[in-house]
Amino acid sequence: MIPIAEPSLGEEELRNVVEAVKTNWISSKGKFIPEFEKSFANYCDVKYGIATSNGTTALHLALAALGIRSGNEVLVPSLTFISTANVVGFCGATPIFVDSHPDYWCTDPSKLEENITEKTKAIMPVHLYGHPCDMDPIFEIAKEHNLFVIEDAAEAHGAEYKGKKIGGFGDVSCFSFYGNKIITTGEGGMCVTDNEELAEKMKVLRDHGEDPKKRYWHKWVGFNYRMTNLQAAVGVAQVKRLEEFIQKKRKIVEWYNDALRPLSEKGLIRLHPEMPWAKSTYWMYSILVENDFPISRDELIKKLEENGIETRPFFPPIQAQQPYISHTEKTPIAVELSLKGINLPSSVNLTKQDIEFITKKIKE
Repeated sequence: MIPIAEPSLGEEELRNVVEAVKTNWISSKGKFIPEFEKSFANYCDVKYGIATSNGTTALHLALAALGIRSGNEVLVPSLTFISTANVVGFCGATPIFVDSHPDYWCTDPSKLEENITEKTKAIMPVHLYGHPCDMDPIFEIAKEHNLFVIEDAAEAHGAEYKGKKIGGFGDVSCFSFYGNKIITTGEGGMCVTDNEELAEKMKVLRDHGEDPKKRYWHKWVGFNYRMTNLQAAVGVAQVKRLEEFIQKKRKIVEWYNDALRPLSEKGLIRLHPEMPWAKSTYWMYSILVENDFPISRDELIKKLEENGIETRPFFPPIQAQQPYISHTEKTPIAVELSLKGINLPSSVNLTKQDIEFITKKIKE
């Protein structure tokens, strides 16, 4: 089976983990945690990094530190992984679902204002499948309505918006280092910010709300959201390879696009877009299976699986799922994308021969 994603781990990752084990620093203290936080924040061109146990806890930590609570509303995209909505609920607030832009699939800025009420406190754009959101109009709307902006950058390490790396936008930006992400720590997450006060508050909240100057004295109701030194040991090595991974990802995109362009020109599929103002890192290389394609999207997934190729469908709209069941007609683009979209194998370990085999089977 050609997997849809798999990590690329090398000798430095192994050496760092062995060092952490041999020195007994395997829990939430040790040299690799601050080193990982600093190196990743520097990569994102921001001042502070706060490592967490996973990407979901990073999002929750950011919202909690910003004071999102019961009675508030947060604008989130309809088309994303469900944790983006779940963390809003963790705070007692309500997620409000916004439709996707038809050209690049992320939050459509033109659909934000119609969803803003007196209860709205924040916008949480998601850089879907490695492609940045259009941040300028999002910030204009946020400024006009005095709203926080929290980037969900779980899928977009190293992506750029108008030449600036994702992570340097918003009040807080949140990343995931799950095993299928561009860089990984197995599980793990990170909040990055330029706000020193906010950074310090997130550090306290991730460690049970304990006052850093007074042991076992708790300033707030906090969480156990710490990253381990073992995870950070892997992360330190992975950050050094991030640009290498992005270059490989973009090469894979070239191979896919060259092979699949004839189908695109016939209107049978739509290739993964990249807007002129964006540099995507293509966490997942994705296509849309159009109505004129000889078989359905789901049939294509099944056929590829039968040929040893792992794929997955796009995320379904969040409000089509049981915890958030509501009117999907408010997000028609998200619904259409979810029914047509398919993620193809996207690992940095793929070869050109792998891509040729995958695209040959799609054509067949």
